[in-house]
Amino acid sequence: MLKKDRQLLLKLARETLEAYFKDLDPDTSDYTHLTQLKGCFVTLYKKGELRGCIGFVKPIMPLFEQVIAATKAAAFEDPRFEPVVEEELKNIKIEISILNKPELIKAESQEDYIKNINIGRDGLIIQFNGHSGLLLPQVAQEYHWTPVQFLEALSEKAGLNRDAWKHKDAKIYRFTAEVFSE
Repeated sequence: MLKKDRQLLLKLARETLEAYFKDLDPDTSDYTHLTQLKGCFVTLYKKGELRGCIGFVKPIMPLFEQVIAATKAAAFEDPRFEPVVEEELKNIKIEISILNKPELIKAESQEDYIKNINIGRDGLIIQFNGHSGLLLPQVAQEYHWTPVQFLEALSEKAGLNRDAWKHKDAKIYRFTAEVFSE
C-alpha cells in the first residue's frame, strides 16, 4: 500500500473518532479509491497501553468502510474496555493492520506448527469446537513470545484452554499484515 494511502486511512480513523462525538459520520469523499477487499483491524493505544482492538478477518466491505467500522468498534464496542470518551482522544494512538488472506498451516505434529510460525511476520487464527480467536503478528513480537507461547495465548483468546492448539481437530491459520500507525 502506498504511504499516502496509509496516511489517508489513519486520517480517516482519526476523523471517525472525532465525528462520533459530534454525532456525525466522517466525510469519505477523499477515501473512495481505497476499495481493496482485505481484512483489517484497528488497534487503539492510550499512553502505550491497549485501549481497544477490533476488526474483520474477511473483507466484507470496501477497505475505507471497514476502517470506519473497525475504528468505531475498537473505540466503543470492545468488551474488554469501557467505551472511549471524548477527553481521551488526545491520548489515543491509532494503529491499522491490513490483513493478507489467511492460510491453513498443514501440520502432522505439534512440532510442525512450531516450525511454521515466524514470530514478527505471522498472525494466527485458531478454530476449534465452535470457538475462534485471532492474534495479530505484532502481538507475539511485543510480548517476546516463542511460537509455543503464541499458540497458547491464541488458544486462550478463543476462550479455550492453553493446550487447545495441540488437539488434532484444531485448525491453525497464519496470515501476514501490513501494520502502520500514527
